[in-house]
Amino acid sequence: MTLEEMADLAHLRRARDLMDREYAEPLNVPAMARAALMSPAHFSRKFRAAYGETPYSYLMTRRVERAKALLRQGLSVSETCVAVGGTSLGSFSSRFSEIVGETPSQYRAKDHGDYEKVPSCLSMFVTRPRRTV
Repeated sequence: MTLEEMADLAHLRRARDLMDREYAEPLNVPAMARAALMSPAHFSRKFRAAYGETPYSYLMTRRVERAKALLRQGLSVSETCVAVGGTSLGSFSSRFSEIVGETPSQYRAKDHGDYEKVPSCLSMFVTRPRRTV
């Protein structure tokens, strides 16, 4: 790996950390690219090559991951949508269903008591969204 490739990965991690931290904020590719010190097109190509998904897809997966935790805590679907940065309940529900395989309401209605007995580090791994499509 060249020094330039290592520098690119460090910049990409900075953008990924921004998405992990600021997932509820209105982030777009140009804002994420600025964090990575790259042009939007270059950033998108490099991010996909490094992480196997587009920046937007990664951000939405993080939002759904946080949404699952909020729904398990009993927040309503509308409250959860707003809390994770969703601007449209319909779009949020569609993306949640696409990633999780069930609607937010169906997920919220399930019994999640078993997760309370599991250490949080393991629970995060087990409940991490996996794309069904």
